[in-house]
Amino acid sequence: MEVRSADCRALLPLPECLERDWARRALALLQGDAHRSADTHLIKPVFSGLDGISIYLKDESTHPTGSLKHRLARSLVLYGICNGHIRQGTTLVEASSGSTAVSEAYFAKLLGLPFIAVMPRSTSPQKISEIERFGGRCHFVESAAAVYAEAQSVAEQSGGHYLDQFTFAERATDWRGNNNIAESIFAQMEQETHPVPEWVIMSAGTGGTSATIGRYIRYRNLATRLCVVDVEHSAFYDCYNSGDRTTTCPRGSRIEGIGRPRVEPSFLPEVIDHMIRIPDVASIAAMQVLSDRIFRRVGGSTGTNFFGLCWIASEMLKQGRKGSLVSIVCDSGSRYTETYYNPDWLKAQGFELTPWKDALERFLDGGELSLPTG
Repeated sequence: MEVRSADCRALLPLPECLERDWARRALALLQGDAHRSADTHLIKPVFSGLDGISIYLKDESTHPTGSLKHRLARSLVLYGICNGHIRQGTTLVEASSGSTAVSEAYFAKLLGLPFIAVMPRSTSPQKISEIERFGGRCHFVESAAAVYAEAQSVAEQSGGHYLDQFTFAERATDWRGNNNIAESIFAQMEQETHPVPEWVIMSAGTGGTSATIGRYIRYRNLATRLCVVDVEHSAFYDCYNSGDRTTTCPRGSRIEGIGRPRVEPSFLPEVIDHMIRIPDVASIAAMQVLSDRIFRRVGGSTGTNFFGLCWIASEMLKQGRKGSLVSIVCDSGSRYTETYYNPDWLKAQGFELTPWKDALERFLDGGELSLPTG
């Protein structure tokens, strides 16, 4: 192709930049939300059996949309706007099992944008209702593994933007700081007896939060280690042990929001110090025990986190170690009244919680963790 020399006809009038004006207004709205909600409470329950070990729980259920995913949703929308993918009138599309979609629906409404959530039909009715209350629309698939391709297809058909939490979670958040969850935790710990935690313990859904925390720990050159707790019917644990990112699982996780049938792009095993996998019954038992102890209902993923924290604490007690442990309250249990807090649902799933709850209660009061067999 011949390249012509520049002439005065190429000197056009300056554009109005209406899209940039919309983006600036949108960013101001998102920044206002961040200032109001980013620094959630770090609560410190006391358990008499854990002598010398201080427990801290970052309560992300107090965000405006009730979960840890509020941070992720805001980051994904910011990432889309700053990369020029989200403009005035753009339809936002996400593949989500619930909480991320609730938060994204909130931000879509804040910015006046349409929102479509592609999710498994088994998603809890409470989450579906919350998405719709924010003006979002739910598009259902039968299998959790089908959400990715369907979300991409819906975005293409609508001319919208696929937010794709599973790919972009680890890169949309500024892991070096900017009041991300890791910076917030460590800032809040500064005046505590053991300000540098021995371990941060959490589960993985996209893998983005564990990536942020693991990177931040290394960036700050802290002695803290990161333990990720995986659940049944999830590919993450096997990937961590084998290094095989093609690992898949034929069934979807029963613990909403965590565990995935494939290894998500945002899951970074290289920044994780240890992983364990626990039975789903342990997650739900721990969820109910913790709810009773802190006088508020928490969700299933928080139960996963708390059981992993108890296991780490039991190992520290065996070794005579003291220090602090930090985990996360991911969301409120109010979203799971029809499932994890429903005796009929638990019975249908074959969950017998009593032995696990009894073991955890004895541990929290007496310091010895003796788990049910089988």
